[in-house]
Amino acid sequence: VQLQASGGGLVQAGGSLRLSCAASGRTFSRYALGWFRQAPGKEREFVTAVTWGGASTYYADSVKGRFTISRDNAKNTASLQMNSLQPEDTAVYFCAATGGDGPPSESDVAAWGQGTQVTVSS
Repeated sequence: VQLQASGGGLVQAGGSLRLSCAASGRTFSRYALGWFRQAPGKEREFVTAVTWGGASTYYADSVKGRFTISRDNAKNTASLQMNSLQPEDTAVYFCAATGGDGPPSESDVAAWGQGTQVTVSS
């Protein structure tokens, strides 16, 4: 599976952005889909994930209640709706196809999309 992320940009604190992840390849629906992010000078961290059928979702504590992940296997796409954005959400966001159960770690990632920059100004 190959992934293409889009939708990043510059937004003021309190604003919203929607990221998209488009997948190619017939195996998209076999994978859980996750988003990770990497802020300047920091390690990449898990943000959220959704299981292959969409029945279960996982969120980092820092984004719970503000971010919502979804996927559409018929369209081979996944989305991340980000509301109430804060400056600490500034990072490069990566979508990833993952295996395993539960919140994925980087070792569970089977394929990475390229990153998309999200910048939140105060």
